[in-house]
Amino acid sequence: MRTLLTPWRSVAAGFLLNGVLLGTWASRVPAVMAHFHFDKASFGGMLVLLGLGALFSFPIAGRLSDSLGAVRVARMIAIPFLLSIAFLGLAPTIPLLTIALFLFGMCHGSMDVAMNSWASEVEKHMRRSVMSSFHAMWSVGAVLGAASGYVATAFQTPVYIHFLVSAVVTGGTIAPFLLLNWQSTKRTHVIRAAGLAVPNSALLLVGLIALASGLGEGTALDWSAVYLHDVVGTAQSDATLGYTGFSAAMVIARLNADSLVTRFGSATVARLSGLSAVFGILLIVGDDNLPLVVVGFVLMGVGYAAVLPLAFSRAAADPVVPAGKGIASVAIFAYGAMTLGPVVIGILAEATTMRVCFLMVGLFAASIAVLAPVLEQRP
Repeated sequence: MRTLLTPWRSVAAGFLLNGVLLGTWASRVPAVMAHFHFDKASFGGMLVLLGLGALFSFPIAGRLSDSLGAVRVARMIAIPFLLSIAFLGLAPTIPLLTIALFLFGMCHGSMDVAMNSWASEVEKHMRRSVMSSFHAMWSVGAVLGAASGYVATAFQTPVYIHFLVSAVVTGGTIAPFLLLNWQSTKRTHVIRAAGLAVPNSALLLVGLIALASGLGEGTALDWSAVYLHDVVGTAQSDATLGYTGFSAAMVIARLNADSLVTRFGSATVARLSGLSAVFGILLIVGDDNLPLVVVGFVLMGVGYAAVLPLAFSRAAADPVVPAGKGIASVAIFAYGAMTLGPVVIGILAEATTMRVCFLMVGLFAASIAVLAPVLEQRP
């Protein structure tokens, strides 16, 4: 086992674990809705709790990552995270499901901050850009989790058994890779510090870039199928093509983004990323031709793929804010937009149209290109 433990593989395992558990949950959402007789509106409110759990955990995890070390926090969270997916499947009542969703969100958010902080340490150790490859592993994990849901559904496996098996298999195969002998940077003086102070304008701008990216990712996740079905007029089976193209493009782009960052720099890659997302959105709203719209979602996936990894790398390298707190602060922007942005899109769509909503997301994508130079700032 020791020969398999390398810094990159260990951090990648954390991202993979996070993605698998999120993908596992997402794949059984329809079954959970049917079991508790939720309609879309009421279940949407339940999903907000998952996001709020993550947002609540960010400052705590950031502070602990700085004071105890990111690797230690990642290991501490792994076991509760695995237990929380099992708790989701076993929750027999709506009140217990509410608690389970909030705890699951907290574990997801804590793991996200800790593993990104640890990833920034490994990136510094390897002396080259590798953050995007870690986020690619998260995307791979999400696909694997979703695939497990497909298999479980095909065999009519109850949700609680599926989630229990997922926790055991994921814990047995992936979690051991977190046991690498690694010494994280510790800053004991920050343990009593407030969680999310942002003392400089540069990090605030990084947060705005993360917000724009989070809004784009959340919109593609929650509204791409609705757009294809309601606006383009596709069948329900074809409506999945938008997010499928988006996700596949994200994985491929993230696997290649680090070499581009090393060659051209963070600002150039971020600028091109923002422009790719803008061009993709213009294709989406400009025509009702299905292939062109799918290409638009592919370009969105390419555009957003590297942005969050670059934002987290920049936050971890801030000359003023400790890495854990910086990542937590940026994560608030990113995941706040992912969680609450689609809700705003839904409200705006009722007052206007889906095309107007996507154009608004495009304006935020354009801000990534404009603000890109801030990502080059290093201590």
